[in-house]
Amino acid sequence: MADIISGNKIYLRPIDEGDTDKIVKWRNSDAVRLNFIDQRLFTKESHTAWLNSFVKTGRVDQFVICMKSDASPKTEQSADGIPVGSVYIRDIDTEHHKAEYGIFIGEESARGHGVGTEAAKLMIRYCFETKKLHRLFLRVYADNLQAIKSYEKAGFVREALLHDDVFVNGVYRDIVLMGIVNDTANE
Repeated sequence: MADIISGNKIYLRPIDEGDTDKIVKWRNSDAVRLNFIDQRLFTKESHTAWLNSFVKTGRVDQFVICMKSDASPKTEQSADGIPVGSVYIRDIDTEHHKAEYGIFIGEESARGHGVGTEAAKLMIRYCFETKKLHRLFLRVYADNLQAIKSYEKAGFVREALLHDDVFVNGVYRDIVLMGIVNDTANE
């Protein structure tokens, strides 16, 4: 996994065990959890197991999104290197050169400021240039229009609408499958 990936307003740094409390807090907040297909509550133990089983084994590349001080939303928490969320690729398929992308912005003050779009662009570059992947894809609830708009700004395109694809909290939900292809990979 890469070290720090720097952008204009943010940088991505590899996740570590010291991030556990923030990740558990963010992931368990309704604003984040209700946008995930898997809505089970996180615990410190489950997050540590995730780190040990997936991140440390290379099955997942996960980063913490940190705001740079000169680009932070104007809040009391704004300071250089303030963690605001996480971004990752999972199910990294080295045979077919693809992976699934995921993101969440945990800090409410960072939402709506282009952080998610910039993080997606940085991860796309990382996946195509460093990981040499050909395809990156994601799944998003069809009614999560803000996320879809952000993904499209980053370069993802809608590929399919999967009707009643998941059964969450007693309701069938539609999923939009989005993807981006690296036309220069493996040439």
